[in-house]
Amino acid sequence: MLEGAKRLPHNCRMPITFSGNPLDRAGHRRGDAAWLAAQMDDKAALFVPFWKLQPLILPEAEAGAGRDVGWLPADAVKPAPDALATGSLVFLGVNRRGKPLFAVDVSHLTSPEDSGPFAHMGVFEELRALAALGDLPDTELAILAQGKAMLDWHARHGFCAACGGATAAAEGGYKRRCGACGAEHFPRTDPVVIMLATHDDACLVGRQRGWPEGAFSALAGFMEPGESIEEAVAREMDEEAGVGIEAVRYCASQPWPFPASLMIGCLATATGRDLSVDGVELESAQWVARDDIRAVLAGGESDALRLPPKMAIARRLIEIFAEGG
Repeated sequence: MLEGAKRLPHNCRMPITFSGNPLDRAGHRRGDAAWLAAQMDDKAALFVPFWKLQPLILPEAEAGAGRDVGWLPADAVKPAPDALATGSLVFLGVNRRGKPLFAVDVSHLTSPEDSGPFAHMGVFEELRALAALGDLPDTELAILAQGKAMLDWHARHGFCAACGGATAAAEGGYKRRCGACGAEHFPRTDPVVIMLATHDDACLVGRQRGWPEGAFSALAGFMEPGESIEEAVAREMDEEAGVGIEAVRYCASQPWPFPASLMIGCLATATGRDLSVDGVELESAQWVARDDIRAVLAGGESDALRLPPKMAIARRLIEIFAEGG
């Protein structure tokens, strides 16, 4: 039998990109329409525009100061009066200084960097590339991930899955209600297991077709209905690489807003090293010795083995293995 989701030592539960969101999401208050309206009207309220799910990023105020998220006052954003109802405006939460924060979809604009209210303010940048650059604080990236995932959900769920009627947003964007049948719909999070199989002093990494030459990572797959985390890990390992699993240990999780996944990071103890790569999900896979992983992490990356970027939870799983975890 597989072990339960046994926790690893504390060093596994470190900050991970897109996690560590510091906002008070005020779930107990955002259903109060009067309270929510007061947050929108608060002179301290700040709004970050998203154009085609890309947040506005401001340039450095001075050399070496770093770039900033485009948090703007209501007068600069001018959200439509029905923005909350359509889902083009989402309440994110209240920050530590008591300021209400919102994300607003401005995808209706044609070229916002060149004309209109945001012209020449900054750039609308793809979130994954932004995180990879590493020039924004983790807390800001986590808030942007929340905003992107929420706005994307609203853009995809304008109609009821039960009857096909039009839906309207409610509770600051955390619900959509069908005007025809009254059904309520809530934002989705799709769980994905991502796991590094280990066997003695080696770990298993794989690659998909189309990846850069030499790029390898931990294996991953969506959980299916009626599955536990441990069962999903074992199934995906068997399906993709033909590897049996005898124990699974939960490590950490990562919000992954592309569009709305939660990566559940695990280490999995394999029963052996025989491989049978499916050729569909994986192009190839290989066992790599711990010393070789350590050499790559120390700067010995080559065309033969390139590890995931630091923003990915897969990288953290590999680092834990290299550290002896």
